[in-house]
Amino acid sequence: MKQASLRVIFLTVFIDLLGFGLIVPILPIYIKELGATNVQVGIIAAVYSLMNFLFTPLFGSYSDRFGRRPILLITISINVMAYILFGFAQTLPLLIFSRLLSGIGASNISVAQAYISDISTPENRAKSMGMIGAAFGLGFVFGPLFGAVLSEKLGVSGIGFTAAGLCAVNFIWAYFSLPESLKTKNSIAPIQFIPIQDYQLALQRPIIRELFLLNFVYITAFSMMHINSPLLWREHYGLEKKQILYVFAFIGVVTAFVQGGLVGLMVKKFGEQRLLWYGCFFMMIGLLLMPIVPKYLFAQGIVVSMTFIALGAGCLQPSMASITSQQIPPHEQGRMLGLSQSFGSIARVLGPFMGGFLYDVAYWLPFIGGSAMMIAGVYLVQQVLIQIRKK
Repeated sequence: MKQASLRVIFLTVFIDLLGFGLIVPILPIYIKELGATNVQVGIIAAVYSLMNFLFTPLFGSYSDRFGRRPILLITISINVMAYILFGFAQTLPLLIFSRLLSGIGASNISVAQAYISDISTPENRAKSMGMIGAAFGLGFVFGPLFGAVLSEKLGVSGIGFTAAGLCAVNFIWAYFSLPESLKTKNSIAPIQFIPIQDYQLALQRPIIRELFLLNFVYITAFSMMHINSPLLWREHYGLEKKQILYVFAFIGVVTAFVQGGLVGLMVKKFGEQRLLWYGCFFMMIGLLLMPIVPKYLFAQGIVVSMTFIALGAGCLQPSMASITSQQIPPHEQGRMLGLSQSFGSIARVLGPFMGGFLYDVAYWLPFIGGSAMMIAGVYLVQQVLIQIRKK
């Protein structure tokens, strides 16, 4: 039953990210085609993450009180509606509203993580969390690949309607195949829209505080790169939409390989704590290389820089999630993992917003700035390890 449930959760995250992967690589270009500026591209991209910030801890708390299954089903159905709206979006206001709904629907990652934590043992938790990372990676593999085909044959609207159909399939399978994982529901779990007190309490906990801040720094740096890379590749390297989608697919291949298979071997050999170090250094190098690759070496340079970035994400994401879950009592898993994801969502608001302004100043600034930010990540990893040794 646990393996069957893991497969359904994997599929849930995969289809969520498949729809995300279909749209996000072309979203900055599409926003500009509708008349937006570089700064507005960052602001519109931030709307999605702002909804993640508001709703991820809320859904995590609801899942502690009412169970993981109903929250997952509700969020998947919201995604269906969001992508249908995206398919009809021919104006900036409707596009913004569709991204707002998508941000709400995608706020279920903490519930998926809590579900996996419910059914995993401490020994296999990191490997199981890595499955979420693999689902992310595969979504980014097949999303851009399908997007390249669909954008040619059906246009942007076809991409939106396809994503909606995939989410509908996801809902049907989860409805009939996903059992409840939470054995004892927490009927007094606090439900707050913006849980300021929870953030304060989380930041007062050693290790949790440093992990939350590490997650914030990493995602800010990553999202500054993510929202501006399609513009960089199109405006400074001359790539077409289809080629950009293929580059994103390559990122997904490497990320899926790292998180779906390599991370389990690396945890056994090096341990989760050392992977935090490796992840920061890999991310720092990959971001640094992105804007300085000469045009005549673009193909080779993009492979190297994207491999480093994918390795960095593959080391950091499951390690942070696993170490965080180890520091949290079972009855707080949904709420605290939701807060962790919410910190990431703040970073995904700040990253595109900052990236849009920096890109307007100089095209290379979001990438070099993100690389410099990972120095703070190295410091936070050091603090995490010091606190763990003290326990």
